Amino acid sequence: MDRMIPNRLALATSALLLLPGLLSARQVESVPPTEDPRMHAIATAPSAERLEADIRTLAGFGTRNTFSDTLSATRGIGAARRWIHDEFVRISQACGGCLEVMYQDTLITTEQNPRIPHDVRVVNVVAIQRGTVHPNRYVAMSGDIDSRVTDTYNFTDDSPGANDNASGMAGVLEAARVLTQQEFGSSIVYMGLSGEEQGLWGGAEAARTARDEGWDFVGVLNNDMIGNISGVNGVIDNTTFRIFSEPVPATDSLSDHRSRRGFGGEVDGPSRQLARRIAWLTEQYMPNLDPILIYRLDRFGRGGHHRPFNDIGLPGVRIMETNENYDRQHQDLRTEGGIEYGDVVEGVDFDYAASLTAVNALALASLAWSPPAPGMVLVGGQVGPSTALRWEQSDSPLLAGYRVYWRDTTAPQWQYSRFVGNVGEALLEGIVIDNYLFGVAAVGVDGHESPVVYPGGVFRR
Repeated sequence: MDRMIPNRLALATSALLLLPGLLSARQVESVPPTEDPRMHAIATAPSAERLEADIRTLAGFGTRNTFSDTLSATRGIGAARRWIHDEFVRISQACGGCLEVMYQDTLITTEQNPRIPHDVRVVNVVAIQRGTVHPNRYVAMSGDIDSRVTDTYNFTDDSPGANDNASGMAGVLEAARVLTQQEFGSSIVYMGLSGEEQGLWGGAEAARTARDEGWDFVGVLNNDMIGNISGVNGVIDNTTFRIFSEPVPATDSLSDHRSRRGFGGEVDGPSRQLARRIAWLTEQYMPNLDPILIYRLDRFGRGGHHRPFNDIGLPGVRIMETNENYDRQHQDLRTEGGIEYGDVVEGVDFDYAASLTAVNALALASLAWSPPAPGMVLVGGQVGPSTALRWEQSDSPLLAGYRVYWRDTTAPQWQYSRFVGNVGEALLEGIVIDNYLFGVAAVGVDGHESPVVYPGGVFRR
């Protein structure tokens, strides 16, 4: 079954009809549905009122600087992370204990980093909703606990951090409230990460844990500033958001880079495929919100908590607002020249934060309902009229089969696809390998798909 991928580049519908390819594969008995009614409910479930309450609570701790008070019950990062932990516990109690809630910490010393004011324990708060079929397959959402003013080591002055990043942390809590009403085949991890402003410390610890414990890691959706709609450029817009993703893994070898010179894939690494999948789901279930794929690891010269995952070869993307207001980022609270500086609650649009939380919830749900991605995808067809693909099949009970994707070499999103059934190879007759890029995704019995896997090698037919 062919389908054209809907996107806002408005590809002509006649393009698919002009393609000469026919698929040679085992007879496809049943094509999974392309829509899940549960997803429509998830898209509208995040509450702007609950997000506002959580953002106000987090901003109300005065400062959440990494080096701030850890003993007070009302001020500092210690009080904030204990509140987040307790909130995860409350969410878990509401779903009959469906979350495993824990702290995760690492020590940063002045001996390791002479610039810091004192030794500090960087403490993450993590909640895991364990999958019922593939409990060691994980998809994660993260937000940052800490905040800062102009001086990143100023841990005494007020630093409400309402948008950066109480909005992202509140989004994680709200996504947990929504998704704990469902069961999933794979595990979902909700993470509050610390030490972001001083060096992405909490993310590095979380990434090491995923690697050292051997997680089958689908990816992390890092949410860093999801509540601002009024940009420093004068643009006010609540209809778009950005997804940042690296092109290929930082851990790829020189051999991998050399291979891409001849076979392509320069913009088709796992993080980029994850970003494409998020964009696709948004377009399908939230048609009034436009995802903007940014082909860059992060904003120019800047970083976020998906990067530590990327640094060790794990997929991850950054989800955030389109228009930033730098007067409200990393600023001491003050008024100068008639301009109010500082990251206060009044700068957050709670409805917009709810929309971006819904984007995350949709992606987490779909990926956790989907079967594991195909393994060892290979492509062949050099000097021939057709393209062949082979891959390793999964024995997952969630699996209905596989979908083959292809697109023009200059297209940012997948344009064409065909469900081929539960087979390990497919032949696209009449589709010349030189003219397109290819990939394969696993499709679940209820239609949810893994991210597309770009071929990691070639074979000769």
